[in-house]
Amino acid sequence: MIPSLRVDYKGTRIQQYHKEGRALRTETTIHNTRDFYIGKHLRNSPVRRGIGFHPNRRLLQVEQISHDCILAEDVFQKLNHPIQVDAQRASALRFADLQVQALWSALLLFQLLPAGFSNRNLRDNLAPLLGQQPEDLTPGRMTYRLHRLRLHAMIERMPKSHRYRVTDLGLGTAWYFTRTYSRILRPGMGRILPELSPANSPLRRCCHKLDQEVKSWVQQAKLAA
Repeated sequence: MIPSLRVDYKGTRIQQYHKEGRALRTETTIHNTRDFYIGKHLRNSPVRRGIGFHPNRRLLQVEQISHDCILAEDVFQKLNHPIQVDAQRASALRFADLQVQALWSALLLFQLLPAGFSNRNLRDNLAPLLGQQPEDLTPGRMTYRLHRLRLHAMIERMPKSHRYRVTDLGLGTAWYFTRTYSRILRPGMGRILPELSPANSPLRRCCHKLDQEVKSWVQQAKLAA
């Protein structure tokens, strides 16, 4: 069976599939222009064309970033240190901070990407990740989080609105941070620590062998000296 992807929004559909098994085809079909507050007159064709192309490019962009999200060293260091932009300051977005990890996970929700998101949208999705209720996160605390993300260039304000969109840097960073933490560090540490992993764990055996080899090399170096 050849896999395909389909996303529906009212009378609009995004389809992604393999055309004749040779190439990946991504297309958006708009059946009702009123869903986007646009009339059906021919003079609106350029606007409809732009609306159709935008989700195609956005979908491909998200898929590309999710596959290749290598984070440069300088960006990693900047995120893990406080930043100052003009007269505004923001604290660091530290990789090991559980609240920051929850913030990255909330940003990755696809429902926040097409039309941007508001303070309330982010609060409603962030609260459960922190084990809290949305009402526990005051608007002031959420504004502080948005301020940090904006100064670190993770998000940007949409023109003439109180909504934000995730930047390319923000999306790539969120993918990289959450995947590394949840898929490598957490399970990996559980497999190498003696008190957490079984003795026959392959990763634990390899780490033990590496430790023994290093100790042997150090001992030989001392004897040679």
